[in-house]
Amino acid sequence: MLEEYREIVKLLSKAKKTIATMESCTGGGVVNCITDIEGSSEVLRISIVTYSNDAKVKMGVDKEVIDRYTVYSFEVADQMSYQISQFADSDYGIGITGMLNCIDPNNSNPNKRNLVYISIYDRKNNRFYQECIQVHEFVREKNKKTVIEKVGKMLLSLLS
Repeated sequence: MLEEYREIVKLLSKAKKTIATMESCTGGGVVNCITDIEGSSEVLRISIVTYSNDAKVKMGVDKEVIDRYTVYSFEVADQMSYQISQFADSDYGIGITGMLNCIDPNNSNPNKRNLVYISIYDRKNNRFYQECIQVHEFVREKNKKTVIEKVGKMLLSLLS
């Protein structure tokens, strides 16, 4: 996984592009991988963990979108990636939201259990790249790692 992120930092640096992240369920795992790489300060603008809905709203995610689609949706992930890109004036924004546990304590979204929504916003082309992955482990750390690896693969594909 570290090699993927090493290549991502290298490609961003070579293209003189920048990135920003707004993570929820991964708790900053993506930005941690980026900052593990020497030279990341050239490409990383900002990273924010918006674990609560209130934090997402403070960063520009529309509360009505959360209310309509739930926080576990592409609509919210897209707003996260877009808003962080705008806030940071970065070329790319990453938004990640979802559920890493096998149990929803409120059982409020039975059809969205263990789904994580990833959005990468490409500012130059005004385009969103999306993935929804289902995680299956009963251990949050393993599920986080799966999501972080997927984000790395998406970024490599986009930048290559």
